[in-house]
Amino acid sequence: QVQLVESGGGLVQAGTSLRLSCVASGSTFTNYCMGWFRQAPGKERELVGAINWSGGSTYYEDSLDGRFKISRDNAKNTVYLQMNSLKPEDTAVYYCAADPRMVAVVDGTSDNWGQGTQVTVSS
Repeated sequence: QVQLVESGGGLVQAGTSLRLSCVASGSTFTNYCMGWFRQAPGKERELVGAINWSGGSTYYEDSLDGRFKISRDNAKNTVYLQMNSLKPEDTAVYYCAADPRMVAVVDGTSDNWGQGTQVTVSS
C-alpha cells in the first residue's frame, strides 16, 4: 500500500492559479500511475486527470478545457496538479489516487487515496 498526502489547497479568487501537491510514501512511487479527482458538495467524485508512471502519458477530463495540468517528480515522490484560470465551479475537495494500473486510476477504482485538500474559488 502507498500512503498519499495532498496539500496546496486554499481560498483563491476566480481567474487565479493554484498548484496542488500529493506526496506518496510507503512504496515505490514509480510502480504507480497517479490521478487527481475532485468532489464538489452534493456531487459525485469526478476524475480531473491521470498520469502514468513515467509522466510520459497523461489523460484529462474534457470539460476542463486545458486549464489543468498534471505532472510528477519521481525523485520527490510527488504528483502535482497545476490549475489555471480557476472558476467558482472548480470549488471542491481534491483527492489524489494511485494504482499500478492506469485504467484503475481513470475509472476511480484505485485502492489508494489521499485525505483530500479543499479548494475554494470565490467569484
